[in-house]
Amino acid sequence: MNLIALPAFSDNYIWMLHDDANAVVVDPGDAAPVEAALEQRGLRLAGILVTHHHADHVGGVDRLRSRLDGPVWGPAREAIPAPFVALQDGALIEVLGRRFQVIDVPGHTAGHIAYFELGAPRAPLLFCGDTLFSAGCGRLFEGTPAQMAASLARLTALPGDTRVCCTHEYTLSNLRFAQAVEPDNLAVQGHTARCMTIRSTGEPTLPSTLALELEINPFLRCSEPAVAAAALAQGADSTQPVAVLAALREWKNRFR
Repeated sequence: MNLIALPAFSDNYIWMLHDDANAVVVDPGDAAPVEAALEQRGLRLAGILVTHHHADHVGGVDRLRSRLDGPVWGPAREAIPAPFVALQDGALIEVLGRRFQVIDVPGHTAGHIAYFELGAPRAPLLFCGDTLFSAGCGRLFEGTPAQMAASLARLTALPGDTRVCCTHEYTLSNLRFAQAVEPDNLAVQGHTARCMTIRSTGEPTLPSTLALELEINPFLRCSEPAVAAAALAQGADSTQPVAVLAALREWKNRFR
């Protein structure tokens, strides 16, 4: 099975999973990169996965329907271009012979979902949209800090070798923020150097892994004393993890 990150817009990735004959894509905000990849590789489009309703994730869905020989899956509690198979927490779907479980992860949007691969002997896939980024998390457009904290906790309970397939190339800017939060974090420093080399060649820094994110991502480290102290300095009203996350997210919103 092949996993490809198709660049779209200025910093999006549309994930494509294919077996050399059939393909599924995740969050096709733009149809053109998908069409080009299908043509280049001679693939049949067998399905589309959608994590949430934002235009840069669903904008290409309708145009791709003429090529689609399979379903569009999406969150039951969001307005996805119809028709689509509405999915709720715990639902199981089969994608190119692989099983994925739906996980509700509200916070970035109210009905955001993620797709986690079940039964993989190693390095299962997680398509998490804009909930979890490498070294970051999504803005809270529709949800609360408590919802985002709970959603991130559900994701970090997955195996450490899980491949985190998020949908934006935000890694270096997120790592700059992570360094501001934890200037003495050697894992952040080392990964920043690696990602600078990767980006200098034009390659994606993704997928990440959950094990790595637990070392470098301040939004997953809200119980760490250094992270809590940084949040207090930015106005957090306590060192409780939700309060720390809320302060970090507000800080990140204005961080340059």
